[in-house]
Amino acid sequence: MAETPDALSSGPWLTIIGIGEDGPDGLSRAAREALEGAAFISGAPRHLSLLAPCRAELHPWPVPFEDGVATLLARRGRPTVMLASGDPFWFGAGASITRHLSPGEWTAHPAPSTFTLAAARLGWSIQDVACHGLHAAPLSRLRPDLTPGRRALILLRDGPAVGQLADDLTKAGFGASTLHVLEALGGPRERIRKSAAHMLNFDDIAHPVAVGLTVAGGGRTLPLSSGIADDWFDHDGQITKRPARALTLSALAPRPGESLWDIGTGSGSIAIEWLLAHPSTQAVAFEADASRAARARTNAAALGTDRLTIIEGRAPDLLRDRRRPDAIFIGGGLSQSLLEILFSLPGGPTRLVANAVTLESEALLARWHGEKGGELLRIELAESVPLGSRRAWRSAYPLVQWSVTL
Repeated sequence: MAETPDALSSGPWLTIIGIGEDGPDGLSRAAREALEGAAFISGAPRHLSLLAPCRAELHPWPVPFEDGVATLLARRGRPTVMLASGDPFWFGAGASITRHLSPGEWTAHPAPSTFTLAAARLGWSIQDVACHGLHAAPLSRLRPDLTPGRRALILLRDGPAVGQLADDLTKAGFGASTLHVLEALGGPRERIRKSAAHMLNFDDIAHPVAVGLTVAGGGRTLPLSSGIADDWFDHDGQITKRPARALTLSALAPRPGESLWDIGTGSGSIAIEWLLAHPSTQAVAFEADASRAARARTNAAALGTDRLTIIEGRAPDLLRDRRRPDAIFIGGGLSQSLLEILFSLPGGPTRLVANAVTLESEALLARWHGEKGGELLRIELAESVPLGSRRAWRSAYPLVQWSVTL
């Protein structure tokens, strides 16, 4: 965090103002006074165009957003205003700036967010609605929310993105879902239209745009429980099967904000379900096989978990000089050297879960369990299969699972 005594002693030098489509008319008195006293005002060209003539220097914020941060911070100690859309701290730019500052350097005047305005127009209880800011994020993030009757408010980049959303919903079997297309909410250009996703034919959707989505049935709904069906994942057989995956995720015990290493990720199923557990989780998958790494990326994108980082290469070499995360799963490449390196890395406490099928790997886990403790399970599963005119049990290879906290 950057701090300067002069900036702190003189009070806030930066005022972050949330502005809507109604421009200065919708601002509080304090926000208007900050604009009048500013020598420098930065914001998107659209926001600057809403202002009345003023004596401040107007500085359009560049694209990409990060390119404007240094210029703003160079203003430290001098009255400066940054304009942002609606509520700057609700899918906005506020936190991207304040993480560089101390609390004494800035103040903020939020306006109603687009989510708030959209909920008010549609009569929806916002606490019961999924909210997504997808200006620069993939539309696949919506996948876990595609459940019949579920509502979502979605901020989109532009009009064509609304069409892409409608196409994606239709391809996924949710074409009967209702789209409320909300343009320029809160201003003189405000317009609200409604269409089924598969019938959307608006070709004049104006920016800024949001969509209120009511999901209709027809498509496949992603379960919330651990151990989703194997056919959600494209794989070549290198996958932790559903029952074993449920037990593995139970042992890994994902919690909000935690990170996972998935070593020998294969199809990526463990890492992906870890990410599905909570939107703040993170995961890094290590995979030596390039085709499997590509398959894991595709699976993650299809299930809306674009937070998965995949590193191609072989463990344990890739792990040296790293800090252990909150949890580690070893699904492939289990070896004496891998365990030695994991135990030697800084970090912790770390929950480690390793699965073994071969006798050699089972013996390795038994030895480490004897030395380090933890829990050792032998998991034997069988499924019924046809046998002539009747049925019989077909056993899978027994799985040995060791879980321990490093």
